Amino acid sequence: MVPQFAPPLDVTFGDNCLTRNEWICGKYYETRSEELQTALVQHVETVLASVLLGLVIAIPLALLARRYRTLEGIVVGATTAIYTIPSLALFSLLVPYTGFGLRTVVIGLGLYSLTILVRAILDGLAAVPADVRESARGMGYGPARMLWRVEVPLALPAFMSGLRVATVSAVALTTVGSILDYGGLGDLIIEDSTFKAQVLAGSVLCVALAVALDVVLVVLQRLLTPWARAGRRTKAVVG
Repeated sequence: MVPQFAPPLDVTFGDNCLTRNEWICGKYYETRSEELQTALVQHVETVLASVLLGLVIAIPLALLARRYRTLEGIVVGATTAIYTIPSLALFSLLVPYTGFGLRTVVIGLGLYSLTILVRAILDGLAAVPADVRESARGMGYGPARMLWRVEVPLALPAFMSGLRVATVSAVALTTVGSILDYGGLGDLIIEDSTFKAQVLAGSVLCVALAVALDVVLVVLQRLLTPWARAGRRTKAVVG
């Protein structure tokens, strides 16, 4: 019986972990470092582009849904319906219009992020205390000024939480883009599922990337909301 995995025939490899197709293999990282770096960069670019696209669409949608209550159910329902479509099916629906490659993957992932981002924005704005709004009106704040100077800053924690979920989800879903030859680390996993070292490397890097991006967003949230830390410290002292 012919084995599923055919190790490299280059005699310079000799008998080592790569030719033996072991899960943990330093030789793989030595010989495929450039390939890993390229896949990782592609994965990061795809994730960032898709989340950015989701934000560009989600922010005006959420603000419209908040201003016109009759639209809220439609917007939330439509974005939720998109999220229920299997990724393979969504990509297949987009291909006739956007073609194969990065564009289709980014648009598909951007659409998937809408349900998370729209809900996070709406929930964050809804959580702003009514007395804060009344105080702002009493100080002469108009709707636009109140939104950007009062409501948005107070809604940031909920919004950033949604952004973290959307980003981590995009890291996982980007791997599906391998069916369009643009899946970043997913290409390494799907390309040859019997190549153990490559599958493990792609999987570990996906997890590491998700954790790294989440940590970056947590730090960004702390920088953007210093009053939240001050409030927690005050409660701790009072308690």
